[in-house]
Amino acid sequence: MADSSSASLPPADYCPPAYVMAAGSLSVFDLFREAAGRTPDQRSLVDSERVFTYAETLARVLSVANALQSMGLARGERVAILAQNSIEYVELHLAAAYLGLIVACQNWRGSTDEVEQCVRLVTPSLLLYSERFADAAGALSERTGIKAVSLEASFSRWASTATMPRGAPEMNIESGLLILYTSGTTGPAKAALLSQRALIARMTLFRTDLDTTPEDGFIAWSPMFHMGGSEHSLSTLMMGGTVFVADGFDPAFIARTIGAEKLSWLLLVPATIDRLIEALDAQNIEPKGVKRVGAMADLLPKKQLAMISRRINAPFLNTFGATETGIAPASGHAIPIGEEPEKLSKQLNSLCAFRLVDPDGNDVPRGEVGEAAVKGPTLFSGYWNNDEVNAKDFAGGWFRMGDLFTQNPDGSIDFYGRAKYLIKSGGENIYPAEIETVLLADHRVDDAVVISARDDQWGEVPVAVIAAATSDTETLFDELRAACREQLAGYKCPKKFISIAFEKLARNTSGKIDRNDLEHQLKAQGVID
Repeated sequence: MADSSSASLPPADYCPPAYVMAAGSLSVFDLFREAAGRTPDQRSLVDSERVFTYAETLARVLSVANALQSMGLARGERVAILAQNSIEYVELHLAAAYLGLIVACQNWRGSTDEVEQCVRLVTPSLLLYSERFADAAGALSERTGIKAVSLEASFSRWASTATMPRGAPEMNIESGLLILYTSGTTGPAKAALLSQRALIARMTLFRTDLDTTPEDGFIAWSPMFHMGGSEHSLSTLMMGGTVFVADGFDPAFIARTIGAEKLSWLLLVPATIDRLIEALDAQNIEPKGVKRVGAMADLLPKKQLAMISRRINAPFLNTFGATETGIAPASGHAIPIGEEPEKLSKQLNSLCAFRLVDPDGNDVPRGEVGEAAVKGPTLFSGYWNNDEVNAKDFAGGWFRMGDLFTQNPDGSIDFYGRAKYLIKSGGENIYPAEIETVLLADHRVDDAVVISARDDQWGEVPVAVIAAATSDTETLFDELRAACREQLAGYKCPKKFISIAFEKLARNTSGKIDRNDLEHQLKAQGVID
């Protein structure tokens, strides 16, 4: 006889009705609107000239949503944006969250061809641009046929109308909201789709693992086409905090904000640290209160790490995350103020399962090198229109990051290198294959490989190692530099060219150049840092 106490339980394959599902779901916009309802007079968005409260921002966002809706834009359609950081940029994200649109954030540092490739990849219905990039946007519109609209002129008109949209479409928490681009390992950029679920989970990590509260502000100076701009701004607004929007790395504005406001995480990369210290010292500013400073500690000289930690009077956040994963999987450790650590072991985050695997996807024993494989709610929803890469990178239901680690007995992990060789320069990701394609197009180049060298300002920079078929390498290198400048974004251009005999290029058993081995050799010889 069945236990009568179980008679009211749902069957094992029970799927709740839509109204039950709806009650358990909130969107990014819903959380922002709830924050506005709790603290309408709290500052939401601040720049060097303007201050908006949550109530004001909510009204502006709804008016912008109405305008976009009136243009015929519907849930799931993409809106590309080519613009510097601004309050309007963040408002666009919130309006898109309300309507179920997807904002494709374009990297204005890219060449015209690179930006066009990124735009075509996601087939947007609209291109919004700031006046600073009007010429580039006009050229893109002409080449792609996509309607281009000025961000400043449109938002000024839209936000002043105080008109409500017809109503939000039915929302699925898996609906996409942001597309952020990452460099492809073999060429063109990949478009990472971030869902509302992922963004809400990433906000939750800020609360649980970084101890962020609504009283903590965030300085959004990192470009909005990076997670450090768009994602972290949305996390702050979903919590009810204040976002201080900087037009890029503006040392004076950032220093004043540090002196006047309590902040959660002050994101810094190597190229920004000395400039910030100079600005703080020039204005004689002492921080009001910063909970954490910095980012991936591996990119900084340890003396510089300790110096900025002391100057800001905050522990240095030893992160390891990605566009695809958020601050997860390993941003759970902060280095104490002023300490020069012997090791840079990282602690795993909440809301994340983590494995180290071999090339076949099998777990490796602790202490051995393996590739990071992760799963959890902070994960992105795959690369747009790239089924082949998605099938490979998500094999077995885990996302393979392409980064190599070893795991210590206490569970912490040590960064070993990159399975997919990546150069991180001033916050930008650079994959060598894209540069090598330009170098190898020259008939005087027998072989070419791009490796990473340490740089005090940028953290890492690309270096080109060339096996040439000509003895006039000086002329060759000058012309290769010019070709790179013409075809690539400036930050991708090699900062140094090194000549090497073809037979001296380190190769693995399959005959391919062993990039890591070559880098280690040149460092040991003192040729690169």
